[in-house]
Amino acid sequence: MSRHYHPPVKRSVEIAGHKTSISLEPIFWDMLRQAASESQIPLNALVARIDAERLNAETPPGLAGALRIWLVTRREN
Repeated sequence: MSRHYHPPVKRSVEIAGHKTSISLEPIFWDMLRQAASESQIPLNALVARIDAERLNAETPPGLAGALRIWLVTRREN
């Protein structure tokens, strides 16, 4: 089975000093690590930045959904 169709994997991240678990498919974890590397910031810092952006939305999505949306749309901005 292709890695692209792997079920979500749960990982712990720290946002503003608080640990939380996020479930994402491996391809999104790979994309998130790549984005953090390109930005030269830790993965937790990137997740915290995206979390802050989503909380400013009129109708904030869940964190996992916000991460997926950010990753898919980041090249458009």
